[in-house]
Amino acid sequence: MRDDWVAAALLWLGGVGLRLTILAVPPVIALIQADLNLSGTEIGILNGLPVILFAIAALPGSLLIARFGALATLVAGLVIAGVGSAMRGALLDVWVLYAATIVMSAGIAIMQPAMSPLVRQWMPQRVSFGTALYSNGLLVAETVAVMLTIPVLLPLVDNSWRLSLAVWGVPLIVIAILTVAFAPASKDADELPSAQGRSWWPDWSNKLIWQIGILFGSVNSVYFCSNAFLPGHLTGAGRGDLIHSALLALNFGQLPASFVLLAVAAKLERRAWPFVLCGVLMLGCVAGIAFTASWWTVGFAGFLGFLGAFVMTGGFALPALLTAPEDVARMSAAMFTISYSEALVVSVASGAAWDIAGSARYAFVPIALSAVPLLIVPGFIRFHRPGDAAKR
Repeated sequence: MRDDWVAAALLWLGGVGLRLTILAVPPVIALIQADLNLSGTEIGILNGLPVILFAIAALPGSLLIARFGALATLVAGLVIAGVGSAMRGALLDVWVLYAATIVMSAGIAIMQPAMSPLVRQWMPQRVSFGTALYSNGLLVAETVAVMLTIPVLLPLVDNSWRLSLAVWGVPLIVIAILTVAFAPASKDADELPSAQGRSWWPDWSNKLIWQIGILFGSVNSVYFCSNAFLPGHLTGAGRGDLIHSALLALNFGQLPASFVLLAVAAKLERRAWPFVLCGVLMLGCVAGIAFTASWWTVGFAGFLGFLGAFVMTGGFALPALLTAPEDVARMSAAMFTISYSEALVVSVASGAAWDIAGSARYAFVPIALSAVPLLIVPGFIRFHRPGDAAKR
């Protein structure tokens, strides 16, 4: 019983480590842009760097899991990400900021494929709940970073966005220490006793990889790019006073959904309609944000976050639900590689649309297009397969 509680706590904390340092940037993006005189495209690149590292380093993460195990990979990723975030506080110019962001993002990237195997190892009979648990931690971290940076942290560090980014790296080191100290043993009877002999390279001919990768890429693109370009949209419309409220709504709006999913995740798994319905509603929210610059924008952002949490948690669970235990890590890595590559393309396209049209409002055109696969792809995924029940 104690191991169950420890596993739950560590999965939740692992989720916190996945996003805490990433979402520390949007609240101070206006300060960064003003200090370094960045263009819309350069903001898109800064936003896109974590995304491309999530794509590039996911497969090395799968290799590390195959060689050293999911637990060791998670701990290594936490340490690298924590140190990388602190390095951003030693900024000399934009290129150093880019380099430190790359290091931090690489640490997070190798952590992400480790979470699904750890759910299988620590909660093999409750995969959907375990996934919802670490997803909740991820969403709480996003909300805390956005909610506390401007009103609490910045005043404590003399309004230095550099120091604020460094401070957010400290909790990741603490989580790494706790994980090493208290990690429970695996409970999955199907888990290989040794990492030796595991295959880490994805089977790219498997259409399921592309289906779930594109599906997860839609919610990634909408979420990350909305966080990046919402401040510019409101600033350009003369409503900079709404930036904090809109970002808080976008990220805090995810929390109610994540708590609901803790209770009903098992009832929604292996179904296409939640993805499709959320996709339709997300398109409406993106349009609402683009065509407003008022408290309506804050409301649309909050509902967008709520919907995104449903899709994200469902996407996280798919590798563990639809593949054999030994394939979960490489399937997860492939999903992240495809989905974050998609998000990078959308981020750069949104920045370019801003520069070309002369208004950040147009950055939401590529964002809206990226949500369209949510309406189509779920219909092609075989959520129920022979033997699925036996694998759970």
